[in-house]
Amino acid sequence: MLGLPPTTKVKRPLPKAQLFKRFDWTPSQRDRFDGEVSRLDFVNWIAPRTVPAIAEGNEVKEIFVIEVALKLRDFDQNSIVLLAKSIPQRVIYLLRFEDEIRLAVYHTKLFMTDWQFLTPNSSLLILQGLNLDAVWENIVSSIGQFTVEEGNSLSEQIKDDEERAKLERQIAALERQINTTKQPRRKRELFIELQKLKSRL
Repeated sequence: MLGLPPTTKVKRPLPKAQLFKRFDWTPSQRDRFDGEVSRLDFVNWIAPRTVPAIAEGNEVKEIFVIEVALKLRDFDQNSIVLLAKSIPQRVIYLLRFEDEIRLAVYHTKLFMTDWQFLTPNSSLLILQGLNLDAVWENIVSSIGQFTVEEGNSLSEQIKDDEERAKLERQIAALERQINTTKQPRRKRELFIELQKLKSRL
């Protein structure tokens, strides 16, 4: 379905009752999750045993795909974050609502693709890399639509991108403030502050 090798295919239900019993979720977290998710299934297992061309990584030994059948299209993303933080594995979430799907992955934060209609020829996941560390990095950066720069680890790149986005928001807010400030002295102070922020980009 995702364009993954047939050898990775598994179909094992993951009962919600089992999750609730195993994880230390509050009653409100359980209720929210139960209200948004109808069922969960393990659908793919990516490992050297199922894809012999890909070696085990130093950190990543296997990657799972869990299909999450949603009751709501506009679900609370915190439900997926909660699930991801509770499962200590590298997992790609195939979120499905009726005939639409989107992929989600959690690595220090949640990344998701846009919704799209599932077709028989959908090839949403491409396994790139000689080992599972590289495959995982490529999957996360592909779903998150960012590039890992030379010399950066995946986590470092995500942190750098977040800091850059925060700086850009601060710059945009300062530029708006400069445009609305009438007092020349205050305008000059804001402009100096703006230049300092821009030099950090």
